[in-house]
Amino acid sequence: MIAEYFKSKKIVITAGPTYEKIDPVRFIGNYSTGKMGYAIAEELAQLGAEVHLVSGPTSLTPQHPSIQLYQVESAVQMYDTCVKIFPDCQIAIMSAAVADYRPDRYNEVKIKKSEENLTIHLVKNPDILSTLGHSKKANQIVVGFALETHNELENALDKLRRKKADAIVLNSLNDPGAGFKHSTNKISIILEKGTIFEFPLKEKQEVAKDIIKCIAENLA
Repeated sequence: MIAEYFKSKKIVITAGPTYEKIDPVRFIGNYSTGKMGYAIAEELAQLGAEVHLVSGPTSLTPQHPSIQLYQVESAVQMYDTCVKIFPDCQIAIMSAAVADYRPDRYNEVKIKKSEENLTIHLVKNPDILSTLGHSKKANQIVVGFALETHNELENALDKLRRKKADAIVLNSLNDPGAGFKHSTNKISIILEKGTIFEFPLKEKQEVAKDIIKCIAENLA
């Protein structure tokens, strides 16, 4: 059933971090490795889906030959790519750790240490999940991710509703072995109708299978 559901489905997946440049040698980023998004992409490709993987900077390379990779660096680049691809997709899985803010200007040369303090003004990045959630059609599914450090469930539910997603995959940095820089993850999946599925700590390849199974059984 799961393989039949995903076969030939066009799916856009985001993975990894975004880097928001300050100058030629510095950026604002995070610790995301992209492992979760790449694992989801590999599993879906194995099921016969047409996978479009939009990846921030990582050391990973897709293994399945049918995965179409779009390499981006910044949140704006990831946003532009997703907005272009999504209208022709049936499913969007937004697992990337996208920077919420970027410097308001890029310094063409390295900023030298000259003052005791340095102030960098930040501006808000476009919200990829919210844009796709609010623009989706009746035949489209949007799945977001939430990495939280406190009030996990409350924050994830708020994100689900504000961004019009069909589901949120929640993981907490308070759970050992979950989050960035691990080969494992511990998730809960929250559906738009309020149902919550909880899963134990697993290898990310197995977590990817849980997410895919939940989509096929509950959002199809």
